[in-house]
Amino acid sequence: MYLYMVAPCLFGVESLVADELKFMGAENVVSENGRVFFEGDESILARANINCRFAERILIVLDRFKAVTFTELFDTVKLINWSDFIGSQDTFPVKGYSLNSELHSVPDCQKIIKKAVVESLKEDYHISWFEETGPVHQIQFSIIKDDVTIMLDTSGTGLHKRGYRPEANEAPIRETLAAAMCSLSKLRHYHTMYDPFCGSGTILIEGAMLAHNIAPGINRNFEVDRWGFVPEAVWKQERQRCRDIIKTDTDFVAFGTDIDYRAIELTLANAKRIKVDTFLRLDTADIKDFCPTSEKGTLVTNPPYGERMLDIKDAERLYNIMGNKFAAKHGWSYGIISPDEEFEKCFGRKADKRRKLYNGMIKCQYYMYFK
Repeated sequence: MYLYMVAPCLFGVESLVADELKFMGAENVVSENGRVFFEGDESILARANINCRFAERILIVLDRFKAVTFTELFDTVKLINWSDFIGSQDTFPVKGYSLNSELHSVPDCQKIIKKAVVESLKEDYHISWFEETGPVHQIQFSIIKDDVTIMLDTSGTGLHKRGYRPEANEAPIRETLAAAMCSLSKLRHYHTMYDPFCGSGTILIEGAMLAHNIAPGINRNFEVDRWGFVPEAVWKQERQRCRDIIKTDTDFVAFGTDIDYRAIELTLANAKRIKVDTFLRLDTADIKDFCPTSEKGTLVTNPPYGERMLDIKDAERLYNIMGNKFAAKHGWSYGIISPDEEFEKCFGRKADKRRKLYNGMIKCQYYMYFK
């Protein structure tokens, strides 16, 4: 079956998501704010769930249309062939959002969409009541300026949940954002990586996975697994494809430090779960003692800052220390994420490149130094 799909993502990483989907073989890839639409068959659906490093989840798009009344919403949703995806015993909750639209009440939209789906399934299955005891088919909707998108979530748990981080330290960075930072810093399998504020190790682990081409979803399952929609042979083929392209002979090594020894223990435990611990060199250290020994390095880090862990003055003193320690020299690049508009001033020099990214709901800049 040929499918129309969408990959929601953090604001600022749409182009990364689009590029990785194209590389996977997806067709008609089109980016919008916070999401990327694409097309492909069941293999692409499975491949995207297993391989997407930067997307938050993969959804099947069932319809896109304009609606300004609840009658329009109900009638159009009812016309969708829901029984192609949802069985008579399946569970089908509804959730979504509405922005700048006539249909602004989300609870009312949920009720109308649910009712329309039920009426459609009643006609197809010739039953009047649905127990909803089977696999979950999460229906999602977005209404933006009266443009409605109706979707089915195939991922279940968000794709940022790789499975290696059952617990994290205070203010952890999302895995998808950490992967995006590593990609924007052009991290490669022959690089020496550094993170002097490693916390629970997310950036180091995502860097090691990226450098070795380890698919982020290789060890987890997805909600669509339970539907019987994608043949088991497709899943086996896609997982084997992932194993076949893992880089095993590399020069990659990653140095991680943190002032808290418990963070180092957590980093090591998380790295072992995804089997990248052999590439990590970990130690307890303060940023003021940062003194790398390699000739070249790719540093990617998420330092504590005012809105997360420190007060603003402490954060700015930290940026000043970083500016002194992260010297501009050949073969070195530094990528630092921060929400502080005064970062460059405190750091002591202008970034060679900046990229707007969101860490949760916090608007940040990714400051990149490579000259």
